[in-house]
Amino acid sequence: MAATLVPLLSVIFSLFIQNSNALSANYYLQTCPQAESIITKAVRRAIINDKTAPAALLRMHFHDCFVTGCDGSVLLDSKGKKKAEKDGPPNISLHAYYVIDNAKRDLEKMCPGVVSCADILAVAARDAVALSGGPTWDVPKGRKDGRVSRANDSLQLPFPTFNISQLQQSFSQRGLSLDDLVALSGGHTLGFSHCSSFQNRIHKFSNVSDVDPSMNPSFAASLRQICPMHNKVKNAGANLDFSPTAFDNTYYKLLLKGKSLFSSDQALVATSRTKALVAKFATYEKDFFHAFAKSMIKMSSINGAGTEIRFNCRSLN
Repeated sequence: MAATLVPLLSVIFSLFIQNSNALSANYYLQTCPQAESIITKAVRRAIINDKTAPAALLRMHFHDCFVTGCDGSVLLDSKGKKKAEKDGPPNISLHAYYVIDNAKRDLEKMCPGVVSCADILAVAARDAVALSGGPTWDVPKGRKDGRVSRANDSLQLPFPTFNISQLQQSFSQRGLSLDDLVALSGGHTLGFSHCSSFQNRIHKFSNVSDVDPSMNPSFAASLRQICPMHNKVKNAGANLDFSPTAFDNTYYKLLLKGKSLFSSDQALVATSRTKALVAKFATYEKDFFHAFAKSMIKMSSINGAGTEIRFNCRSLN
């Protein structure tokens, strides 16, 4: 009897550990039932004065999850010579950290030491999409905040110059499928890009052409005016699509017309499977919204190495 009981207890204990680490939409139901409404209010307040906040929060969440998992490590400030993720090359243009700071401050007043910064960011990203006219979803919660944030780790992020093979490898390493790749790329319906992220497509593309031949010629010409080869205007760039503050399927419609900014965008029409999804999302916005919400839940559940609940999202306890 005792011999069979030990393995049984081991299995039960293992299941308990798995469940205790599992994310749940109702994670704060008992400990901080107002958590989501407090975060939503902070995001809503930010959007009133800052139309770029939704795109910034969505991108911030993506950049957090793709580096050491969804553990809020992108929120940590650098200390002296130890540069944190937010100061890594791909993250220099991230902003709207103040939204997370404000939500955390309000949560600490109501439920001190309970809600993680990683969870705040995940919920804020969802709210950013929903408040911009996009879909909503139940955010799984229960993430812990990580204690490690290194600038060089930000180089693990997929680059805007990636081709379809590089993108697929980057996403699959994080447990995300080709379908997730196409759906999550739709986040580029929000926001703005600096010239440096798409210069490769409009100047000296190859020995044969100065411009990427997959790009609409008139669109390329307009971008070359905004971003001349020796551009010295610090904040010069272009919107990611023609409705940069509205979460819609315009991104996919433009992609089919050769009017996307990044090589990584255009790569989505490089295979028959991904192109078919692009066409589907361009035609049926509801299908895009459903797929995006599903993929966001999946991405935001990438395991992080978090061990604590930070009192200040910018610094370790």
